[in-house]
Amino acid sequence: MDFGVSYFPTDESIEPATLARLVEERGFESVFVTEHTHIPASRETGYPAGGELPREYWRIHDPFVALTTMAMATERIRVGTAICLLVERDPITTAKAVASLDRLSGGRFLFGVGAGWVHEEMRNHGTDPAERFRLLRERVEACKEIWTNEEASYHGEFVNFDRIVCRPAPLQEPHPPILVGGNGPRVHERVLAYGDGWFPNRIPPDDQMIARVEELQRRGEEGGRGPIPVSIQIPPRDPAVLERYEAAGVTRAVHMLRAGDAADLSSAERKLDEWTERIRGYVTAG
Repeated sequence: MDFGVSYFPTDESIEPATLARLVEERGFESVFVTEHTHIPASRETGYPAGGELPREYWRIHDPFVALTTMAMATERIRVGTAICLLVERDPITTAKAVASLDRLSGGRFLFGVGAGWVHEEMRNHGTDPAERFRLLRERVEACKEIWTNEEASYHGEFVNFDRIVCRPAPLQEPHPPILVGGNGPRVHERVLAYGDGWFPNRIPPDDQMIARVEELQRRGEEGGRGPIPVSIQIPPRDPAVLERYEAAGVTRAVHMLRAGDAADLSSAERKLDEWTERIRGYVTAG
């Protein structure tokens, strides 16, 4: 199993490049950043975790800018989005950004994508929340066409363009892995339709979550896909439970660095060191 770290890159946290160096120095495989282009000042959509929306949601740097600084400050660690709200982005310009970052990082980009949950945020981008999952599929498919063809065309319900050249292509072939985020009842359909892997938040009870990972593997085998990589965010502390996730098909566990721990260098280092020791114990025991 690989291990990663994710966080909200804000103006009130340690710099993305600094975090990436700390994470790489400790042997983690990957580092991820979140995305919200903005938070509507007035909204009816409730925070899924309940209570007030945490302050960091309002202050996030652009993920591709943040990831570029991370890639330039490191040598081997993979950099990714957790997740990119592609339903709020133009697919052509996003395909360009992804390809550029992948090439400039030496082929280290992981493209986590999702549809988001703040309905007012989507609407400000012209996206109907009721259509966001169909839109997400088309924009992923359009990006793939751009990355894998010298001249690309796409004609769908929402995305339409004919014969464009958008080079350079990503360094990874055929393109960076597309990790589909979300925990909804139909997320497996989206993973199987256009994803290279599943990237959910771990939401207990663990027995049910593990069963969902196993179900995705079964469907992948039945569809001729073979094993489907699963990355979980916020892994369990109990090594025995993490071992069950790994046996079910989880290939990456991503620790979330909370805002309080990301507020300064010393607190971030303490948390990363704690995770490093826990991971070392898990790997040794395995």
